[in-house]
Amino acid sequence: MSDIKHKWLTAFEERLQNTDLSFDEKKSYIELLTSLLDGLVDSDPSGQYEQVAEVLASRIFSHHNLLGVIRQQAAELDAVKRLTYNLTTNLELQAVLDNVVTEAMQLVKNARNAHIYLYQNNSLRFGASLDGQGERNKELWPPRPDGITYKTAQSKETLVIENLREHTLFNMMSEKWHGSMISIPLMMADSVIGVMNLSRWHVGSFSPAEQRLLKLLADQAAIAIINARLHEAVSRQALSDTLTGLPNRRALDRYIDHQVSRTNRTGRPFAVLMMDLDGFKNVNDNWGHSIGDRVLHDIAAFLLSVSRASDFLARYGGDELCMLLPDTNAVSAVQVAENIGQRLAGYACFLPDGSACRLGISGGIAIYPTHARTGADLLRSADEALYRAKKHARGTFQMARGFTGELQMPNVKG
Repeated sequence: MSDIKHKWLTAFEERLQNTDLSFDEKKSYIELLTSLLDGLVDSDPSGQYEQVAEVLASRIFSHHNLLGVIRQQAAELDAVKRLTYNLTTNLELQAVLDNVVTEAMQLVKNARNAHIYLYQNNSLRFGASLDGQGERNKELWPPRPDGITYKTAQSKETLVIENLREHTLFNMMSEKWHGSMISIPLMMADSVIGVMNLSRWHVGSFSPAEQRLLKLLADQAAIAIINARLHEAVSRQALSDTLTGLPNRRALDRYIDHQVSRTNRTGRPFAVLMMDLDGFKNVNDNWGHSIGDRVLHDIAAFLLSVSRASDFLARYGGDELCMLLPDTNAVSAVQVAENIGQRLAGYACFLPDGSACRLGISGGIAIYPTHARTGADLLRSADEALYRAKKHARGTFQMARGFTGELQMPNVKG
């Protein structure tokens, strides 16, 4: 029995040598026939082994192309399942882009690198990249106006370059730059939202299967990018005050916790200024809340415009505003507070009757970790200092009282 099995396997292997199947495909068909022939020992007691073996070998060989298509389709379905899962389980945009280039590198043999560029207002912005050595998010060559990435975005068509050295789009590139490339637009409806480029080391066309899988990836990537952007927009709205456009209390709580962790790690203090507008109640009482809202919006915009780039200004509630000053000690915080008071004294909002509305400001200052051990306690310390300013020294900034006792700072009452 074993001699007959060897005979048919040898003959089958010889027939496969004349096909264009890959080594792995030939190996898989031989393993399939071997398994079927082994099964004949138990299933064919009548001794028809050789006749059945001949039928099996002939059927597998005559249908090897069909079997290859079925296996290819099964592999593609597995790939699509993996792509869908990996691109829909994260709503953070950068993570989505990193997943896209990771998947792209796995879909094509001999891939050199993959890049994603986001496209908006006729302009490309780098999104993510990955090369064969595992290095991420390094942009080697920004897109040229006349380069392949812009051409793909503008034409909305997939472009395949079979030999980079011989193509006019790459005649200015280094001689080390060789191989082939495919550039695919990421489309949502009829709009291009990005471009995915993938290059590989050897020249030649990308197979239909490779192009099909990369196009499936591009379609999934476009959906994932849109979802991530929507999530980002909703999150931003949840952390923004609708009246002033400033970060809201929720955003402030998150940011102050971040700064507490940073200070605990670096040892550099930060300050909080809790501020209340003097005279704002009169605006609401005399002109109504709609005018009061406009005045509050304008003053918030003004304070934001005169603050330092590193400062974080948020609406705490009502007409109370809170400014967080990273890497700032007590002396510097006092200087910032004095500057805010001086700037606001020279600012005027205009009321419906044409009169100028000038408001003062009172505030409290608290320093981490001098006055508190948590972000929430620091806000309470600054708020308590603000209360003292409003009650006893309107128009000034008062320093908080904390763990080290009362701090005496120049021009600031304790």
